Amino acid sequence: MYDKQKIAVIGSGSWATAIAKMLLFNTGHINWYMRNKESIAYMQQYHHNPKYLSSVNFDTGRIKFYNDLAHIVSDSEILIFAIPSAFLKQMLSDTGIDLEGKLVVSAIKGIIPEDNITIAEYFNRSFEVPFDRIGIITGPCHAEEVALERLSYLTIASKTEKQAKMLASCLESHFIRTVVSHDIYGTEYAAVLKNIFSIAAGICHGLGYGDNFQAVLISNAFKELQRFLDHTYPSKRAINSSAYLGDLLVTAYSQFSRNRAFGVMIGKGYSVRSATLELNMVAEGYYSTRCIKEINKKYDVNIPITDAVYNILYEGIAPSIEIRLLTEQLA
Repeated sequence: MYDKQKIAVIGSGSWATAIAKMLLFNTGHINWYMRNKESIAYMQQYHHNPKYLSSVNFDTGRIKFYNDLAHIVSDSEILIFAIPSAFLKQMLSDTGIDLEGKLVVSAIKGIIPEDNITIAEYFNRSFEVPFDRIGIITGPCHAEEVALERLSYLTIASKTEKQAKMLASCLESHFIRTVVSHDIYGTEYAAVLKNIFSIAAGICHGLGYGDNFQAVLISNAFKELQRFLDHTYPSKRAINSSAYLGDLLVTAYSQFSRNRAFGVMIGKGYSVRSATLELNMVAEGYYSTRCIKEINKKYDVNIPITDAVYNILYEGIAPSIEIRLLTEQLA
């Protein structure tokens, strides 16, 4: 059993901040890595994150802050990574960190660009972390509602049920309920795909499509998700459970969804660069779209919604034209 005093949160964004809040309900102390020394100094003085979820106040006496990655890894047993997937590989390169014996937990809802592998696969291949020492934290859950302490649910995936339950116990509270799963592959890929589908939903909203069409779009997105998982990582999974269907729904419809907001701007005519700058946060689905497109060259699954988003974001096809073509493929 891991010492709950040795849990580290690695990241400083909204989801990392939400996870830190959840952990402090059940643990006496956490370690927290922030790259920016100024953010650490601000947290220590004012007790809240200067950039994300600033309404959440922390007892900083229970937090040990780090801006040295190797140091926090050495001092911790459980490492919860909550940074954008596009930056993970660069952040960890040339650090010389040793993950042997660590429990590595990904709260990253993305995929490694260019390598086209999930976070779990990356840690396994690059750091030789066994899959049975890797955990996944997924939704349906938005950081903003965690900050407001609105009832939310998390799915904790691990190949070992005991390990998943231990992680769940670290995160549960009066407003957080947890479900455990063995499906680390399916939950990761579902989290990747739902961001792509959320961009599609946003694009359609930006173009003026209404709720009737959105219902059809998301119904087809769910079928696309199931097809992809069945072809790539077949398993006995309850695909209509919250880790898959629920996470898709909240990301596609929620006002807090950054991927949906990104898609809305694209649908209204913003360029990718302009939408990214205005959003001021990483829309994981942008990178995931290209990765899934590349991965699917091997499997050749029918993924028309992902293809449409790819054509809009990477091929420069006008959203109005591409979505009109997509409407002819949906049922």
